[in-house]
Amino acid sequence: MKALLLIDLQNDFCKNGALEVKEGDLVIPIANSLIKKFKENNDLILATKDWHPLTHKSFAKNSNGKIGEVGILNGLPQVWWPAHCVQNSFGSEFHPNLNSKDIDITIFKGTNNEIDSYSGFFDNGKFKKTELDQILKSKNIDTLYILGLATDYCVKFTVLDALELGYKVYLVEDGCRGVNLAPTDSSKSIEEMKDKGAIIIKSFQI
Repeated sequence: MKALLLIDLQNDFCKNGALEVKEGDLVIPIANSLIKKFKENNDLILATKDWHPLTHKSFAKNSNGKIGEVGILNGLPQVWWPAHCVQNSFGSEFHPNLNSKDIDITIFKGTNNEIDSYSGFFDNGKFKKTELDQILKSKNIDTLYILGLATDYCVKFTVLDALELGYKVYLVEDGCRGVNLAPTDSSKSIEEMKDKGAIIIKSFQI
């Protein structure tokens, strides 16, 4: 059984958002086209949301860091981010053009003040799991089609964890965009996902 997994298609990662991913809006029509296909096939459609408390320590302002620089949080390297996807804020909502009414299940991540959570499956230290793996297994899902924002962070770590947990993973490349703190971050991330076993495809191939 297969499922579509949409990563963090939220206002703050799109145009004029607090942590705008360049061309992030361009993945929304691709997401919608795949939502339609998976819906017609009665396949499961899931999404993740960054869902940070206002006091989250990955926010530069809460940890006395400079945005874009790397520090240490909970013993792990941490990029200091602008405040984004704060719980119940406009920035945390799905992009208004996303056909979110057809999303079956939403997974909330990054809710613990003390640690960031890029992956839809675990926090960054793998101290705690979300319910995503359990939900997929309970529905006999073994294959995931993954797209979203951002290629070099939340998409990458979700894909790598999915592979480690034994799922077959298709990365929908044209449905992703990256932060690219360094210019080659996204391309390197795609290579890393491919090396670990992800199958890189375009949306029209589905």
